[in-house]
Amino acid sequence: MFGKRKKILIIGRLDKADFPLLGLEDIEVKVDTGAYTSSIHCHNIEEVKTSKGTYLHFNILDPSHPEYDEKVFRLKKYDKTVVKSSTGHTEDRFVIKTKVILFDKILPVELTLSDRKDMKYPILLGRKLLMNKFMVDVSRVNVSYDLKTKRKRKYQVSYRFGINQLLNKRTQISQQIKLPFDQ
Repeated sequence: MFGKRKKILIIGRLDKADFPLLGLEDIEVKVDTGAYTSSIHCHNIEEVKTSKGTYLHFNILDPSHPEYDEKVFRLKKYDKTVVKSSTGHTEDRFVIKTKVILFDKILPVELTLSDRKDMKYPILLGRKLLMNKFMVDVSRVNVSYDLKTKRKRKYQVSYRFGINQLLNKRTQISQQIKLPFDQ
């Protein structure tokens, strides 16, 4: 009679997430219910027109961030949007589609590319991602990350039994995703 209820997960105000298509693992994110869209800190963002079409080039993070690796991303598929701040200021931004791993679930996410160098957290997760999937408990932090590390410890196999592998579900998930940047 009634449809299957979707499980709503509790997420804290801060966490660490994986973005396998962007090569980011355990990157700090801020959960922001005041923001509709999610955003990521980027620099050197530019549209480049070639004889084969128009591409978006950008670097994730910046040289001051410990996860920065100088990789230039080049995408043919992207969008543009206008983002309105809480002060009413509007800004044109590029939008990319990618994947985020939270609570061992691969979720599609749209990220606007933004200069967040003056912000403490390089990635903001907004309501569009959170809606119908998560409830925010502002008193908690790293709920997904703590679950990940707990599971990682659970699957570690002891060296004394002659097995020296760690079973890491996230690595397996990351390897199953095709990278659109390599096309």
